Amino acid sequence: MKLKFKHQSYQDDAVRSLVNCFLGQKKGSRRDLLARYKHTVDTGLFAHDEEVEIISFGNQSITLTESERIKNIREVQRLNDINYSDNQPLDEFSIEMETGTGKTFTYIKSMYELNKEYGWSKFIVMVPSIAIREGVQKSFDITQDYFQELYHKKIRYFVYNSSNSSNIANINTFASDDSIQVMIINYQAFNAKGTANRRIYEELDELQSRRPIDVIKSVHPILIVDEPQKFGDKTEELFDEFKPLFKVRYSATHKRGKEYNKIYRLDAIDAYNQKLVKKINVKGIEVLHNKSEDTYLFLDSVNISQKHDPEAIMEIEVKSSNGVNRRLMKIKAGDDLYTKSGELQQYKGYVVSEIDGRYDQYDKVFFTNGVEIQVGQAVGDVDESHIIRIQIRETIRSHFEKEKELHKLGIKVLSLFFIDEVAKYKYYEDGSALKGEYAKIFEEEYNKALIDYRTLFDEDYVKYLDSFDTGKIHAGYFSIDKKGHEVDPSINDKKEYLSFDEDAYDLIMKDKERLLSLEEPVRFIFSHSALREGWDNPNIFQICTLKHSNSEISKRQEIGRGLRICVNNDGERMDYSVLENNFHSINTLTVVASESYDSFAKALQTEISESLSERPKNFTQESFIGKILTNEAGEHYEFTPEHFQDLLIFNVTNGYVDQKDNYKITDKFVEDMENGKLEVMPDLVGFEEQIGQLMKRLYSTNNTKLVSDERRENIKNLVPNANFMKKEFQDLWNKINIKTIYEVDFDTNELIDKAVQSINGKLNIAKMQVKITEGEQKDKMSSVSVNSGSSMTEGKTKTETVEDFSPSMVEYDLIGEITKDTGLTRKTVIDILTKITPEKFNYYQFNPEEFIRKVCNLINQEKATTIIDGITYHKTENKFDNDIFTINNVRGELGENAIDVKKHIYDFLVTDSKNEREFAKKLESGEVTVYAKLPNGFKIPTPVGNYNPDWAIVFDNPSFKYIYFIAETKGSMDSLELRDVEKAKIECAKKHFKCISNDEVKYDVVDSYESLINLLTA
Repeated sequence: MKLKFKHQSYQDDAVRSLVNCFLGQKKGSRRDLLARYKHTVDTGLFAHDEEVEIISFGNQSITLTESERIKNIREVQRLNDINYSDNQPLDEFSIEMETGTGKTFTYIKSMYELNKEYGWSKFIVMVPSIAIREGVQKSFDITQDYFQELYHKKIRYFVYNSSNSSNIANINTFASDDSIQVMIINYQAFNAKGTANRRIYEELDELQSRRPIDVIKSVHPILIVDEPQKFGDKTEELFDEFKPLFKVRYSATHKRGKEYNKIYRLDAIDAYNQKLVKKINVKGIEVLHNKSEDTYLFLDSVNISQKHDPEAIMEIEVKSSNGVNRRLMKIKAGDDLYTKSGELQQYKGYVVSEIDGRYDQYDKVFFTNGVEIQVGQAVGDVDESHIIRIQIRETIRSHFEKEKELHKLGIKVLSLFFIDEVAKYKYYEDGSALKGEYAKIFEEEYNKALIDYRTLFDEDYVKYLDSFDTGKIHAGYFSIDKKGHEVDPSINDKKEYLSFDEDAYDLIMKDKERLLSLEEPVRFIFSHSALREGWDNPNIFQICTLKHSNSEISKRQEIGRGLRICVNNDGERMDYSVLENNFHSINTLTVVASESYDSFAKALQTEISESLSERPKNFTQESFIGKILTNEAGEHYEFTPEHFQDLLIFNVTNGYVDQKDNYKITDKFVEDMENGKLEVMPDLVGFEEQIGQLMKRLYSTNNTKLVSDERRENIKNLVPNANFMKKEFQDLWNKINIKTIYEVDFDTNELIDKAVQSINGKLNIAKMQVKITEGEQKDKMSSVSVNSGSSMTEGKTKTETVEDFSPSMVEYDLIGEITKDTGLTRKTVIDILTKITPEKFNYYQFNPEEFIRKVCNLINQEKATTIIDGITYHKTENKFDNDIFTINNVRGELGENAIDVKKHIYDFLVTDSKNEREFAKKLESGEVTVYAKLPNGFKIPTPVGNYNPDWAIVFDNPSFKYIYFIAETKGSMDSLELRDVEKAKIECAKKHFKCISNDEVKYDVVDSYESLINLLTA
């Protein structure tokens, strides 16, 4: 399998933010004569001396003035809604990207773009550990073909290893080759004691008596600092040894006070809300001690059903012929644990009085003796080894639950265990490798769980489970000693848990793609807790830390190994564009913690909150004053103190801001924005989208829940109930399950004209300014002038706005990209592009990604309004299968986002919003026979994307006794452009249903149950 990459707009934004900090920079490279020496040439008959020149190709110096650089930085910060940074060093930048969003990919692409725009070609990637260094090298390995195809050139990269003799040749090439050169180095290689590590400062014969550090600094490399928060102050001072042109820091968690010139921010909330990382679920295990240490109880879960009373899955001790063992069993109200246990004395008096699956905070089991226990708690005689067994068992069960859903989608599921001692997993005796305690427990618990799960699901999945021996489905990834034995890594930095072991990551890095293949048996990975950094895998869905986490290791670091969006067996990224509304039901990371959910979630939320210290949260002056809104027409609106007061009064009056609750944005704002009813004050008409997004960001900071308790998800594995088989619903289903195809007949010339007018009128991309400087090499040079950068003289300069751009070095299939995103023919796309003004088309030359994205949006907007009258639907022989109701990933929490219902086709209804819950409650109490919230698999094809209606309803009223099919209207939270697309989808849906039912099935859009009844009775 080979991982596939695609354009990600947020990564392009991060790249462009850095590039735009140097707008106006002169493009070029630096060629310096470093030294001359005599070289004897022996021709066989005679020998003679030849003079050899040592030339280096370095990064051209920054030609911008201080004021020009400040202006660029401030403009980038303004566009990215980041507070201006005053009195910051102009040669340092910070980029914040949440773990799992591809920061390494982003800075590799930045290298290509900086080379394309300004000619800079020498880069150093500085990392805090060998672990991260190996991860960075792997990223260069797996992305090189992608970037080669995109830029038609390759980066030459090497890892500086102080004990590798080839480093000298690599350093020579780094300086003397004019291609893009990258040196990846961990700071210990030049900041540690020992002869090998100090070689970088020694004069070497291989470098003609030059020091490696001098060769490196002569090219003024751009320094990329990966995870800068892991470096100490003394190490950071040594960065200047390389004489970098400038430094760029990439991290999810920058040190406070060292976020120099932050120019881009994609924090935890942004990444979650934009669906760029997995959702985090936690399974906590909390140990309590009751009065009788002999009475052991562990409450695993509570199952809720409308068909019977709640049942608990509880582990107790049970007496058998083999002695006393602990066993999971189903418990219901009235059960006597004394009887269930085989009459063990410690369970006398433990009669279940109630199992509460709707408890305000946690599902609970109550006993007649006054003892109560909640889900995830263990009480009584619980030692560390049994907690580990529970953790391993819970991880395996979560793995199976996830795997049964994803196997049919071709997605490999991996689980990761962190342990503190390799011998607990594998140890060596007389030269043989033997299973440790954890490996034995794992195989015991896996084989128990396998009995339950292999009989419950489809034949293909059972075949997959049976295809591998238990001993082959787990593997350990640890450091390797000289005998090839897996050992604990040597850790020289207890605070940061950094491994200096050269072999620690060899196997896991080389096998990253193989691990993702369904043909590879390994599904469970054991790794040393010190090796948490530097490696991740997109298909890690469960993480379990055996034993309590070290207090020095953050929760964010602990979960960071599994936040990436998963890929399928073809290496395709399962992002929102593929999964749509199923994104977070598929992309979920479960953390099995050896502490309570409350404790884990509080620690994680605290860490995240600290990292969001600069993110505005409430409706305050600091959140608005100085901000400039720019709409699609290129118009600007800047907030002044007077504007802010008017805005505050308007939003308080309209109920969008709660003045009594610290000026927080209210739920009413979100509801009105979702429903397209957002009110703005007169001055902001035309800026509805921009002000809405600004306020939405404030709301998200206070209201985004980044961590969920998986044990609270007591609604899952929904299957249709008796309502599904009712004649009324089956009649409805047989009318609406017909699939259609469409054809569109519209005036192509009209669409072309409208698209051209829209692009010419609305397409805006910031133009580049270039500073042109004349200069020449001095007649005489010395080593001092070369090293100081004064070997060139600067002449006349002028600054001008670029109107005619030279062709981009990146070759895009421009026509193909726009054709793919708009669904138009290549001829139509060519007609549009050839008719727009040269000024607009020239935007493509210097920012192709933004040009393609914005042009596609504008074309789709016009296409959406043009196709409505010309589209016709036709029935096909194909139908939606009943499986779309039984194969689902719907999960919910009763009382939170799930309600129990009587008229729905499931016993419980999981909703997406408050509006949906209110609508469903009205359906329950109204004149409705049966209804369904249609699953995501029910999609109507349209020229502007698939459309998923919300509700199918059968009414029972003599006045309107017919079937009515309805979609609840929703405004767009993303952009005004999408509202036109949504309207087009709705009009297409109307034609689809008319085609398949001849008006027997009614379709319309309402915003409430009352509006629906008004339509029916009109």
